[in-house]
Amino acid sequence: MFDKILIANRGEIALRVIRACREMGIKSVAVHSTADSDAMHVRMADESVCIGPPSSTNSYLSIPAIIAACEITGAQAIHPGYGFLSENARFVQALEDHGITFIGPTAEHIRIMGDKITAKDTMKALGVPCVPGSDGGVPTLDDAKRIGDEIGYPVIIKATAGGGGRGMKVAKNASEMEHAFMTARSEGKAAFGNDEVYIEKYLTTPRHIEIQVFGDGKGKAVHLAERDCSLQRRHQKVFEEAPGPSISEAERARIGATCADAVAKINYIGAGTIEFLYENGEFYFIEMNTRLQVEHPVTEGIFGVDLVREQIRVAAGLDMSFTQDDLVINGHAIEVRINAEKLPNFSPCPGKITQYHAPGGLGVRMDSALYDGYTIPPYYDSLIGKLIVHGRDRTEALARLHRALGELIVDGVDTTVPLFHALLQEEDIHSGQYNIHWLEHWLEHKFN
Repeated sequence: MFDKILIANRGEIALRVIRACREMGIKSVAVHSTADSDAMHVRMADESVCIGPPSSTNSYLSIPAIIAACEITGAQAIHPGYGFLSENARFVQALEDHGITFIGPTAEHIRIMGDKITAKDTMKALGVPCVPGSDGGVPTLDDAKRIGDEIGYPVIIKATAGGGGRGMKVAKNASEMEHAFMTARSEGKAAFGNDEVYIEKYLTTPRHIEIQVFGDGKGKAVHLAERDCSLQRRHQKVFEEAPGPSISEAERARIGATCADAVAKINYIGAGTIEFLYENGEFYFIEMNTRLQVEHPVTEGIFGVDLVREQIRVAAGLDMSFTQDDLVINGHAIEVRINAEKLPNFSPCPGKITQYHAPGGLGVRMDSALYDGYTIPPYYDSLIGKLIVHGRDRTEALARLHRALGELIVDGVDTTVPLFHALLQEEDIHSGQYNIHWLEHWLEHKFN
């Protein structure tokens, strides 16, 4: 087992990893920019190292600075959290070259799943169901029009190196294809330095269902059921729950076994999430995230497992501490993402926290790096906390969420808390009758 782990991240996820390390008797090292010198993860870690100025490019994304911090402190392994360098194959390779363990999958698996076309081809070969679409990249507009005619409109054009909703455009019919195709290519080039795109059938009312998988890197893998992340704004998740209210036990067993078998075959190591669009009883693969997810706490809630602890264990060469038969769903869990944003435009709202009180009580978990007097810097993601609740069933979880939101106090900045108060008044939320377009339609009606 490792003696010391460096966390190459910040905020609540850095705190999450530090806590797991402390419970395992492992010393932790925090890295931080000059803007984060008074951040909670810096205060909580056993050691800390400043790795650069506020800009992420020159700090949290600086591979030389992070490796130097490892060498200075003697850390044997790095946990990347999510975001930043968590899915950067070049980073993983650099760590390997320096004899530092990456707590996550191999560089090869990150490369494979980081390219949307390669990922789709790989999953298709492993028996995972995929959305009908182009076989690889689509080089010309004529090719795009031909594929659109073949699979039928509407279609979605996606940048192969895309993510976060960038480089994605919908063509509802043939007349919209040229504009959508050219726009997706230009956005892909601007955001990712790659203008290659591919085309898929656009599903009109799907849900976003993701399967949590975990492998030991030795040919064994399990699935930890699904999360429903359909409530999204501009392809960004805001409300996640497990298990999915629309998924039957038979469907769960079928798609879960398919995913676990797929990652076992490629000797995948650590946590990963296979994401699907789900419509009319069918699952369609869209991408695999080769890292811990923001919404991992809801899976931990219904299974009573520590996914970060398990990541550290398998990275150290130990076997998984559970088998598929050990994983039995207990109740229902919901997470809402608390962002420092001003409604209704969701514009970032950095600033000083004048008062902070986290909710508590049975079945309530608050993952946050906030404290009274903390100043949220303007340089990073606006996520400032995740409120997670667990109940015996979905009804109890929703009631617990309502109660916990009422206890949460974040003064000094605007947050998205009012959004969730409003959502909990909607019958569709209580009945679970929503899809990936529901929230944007609701917001348009609510604020216009």
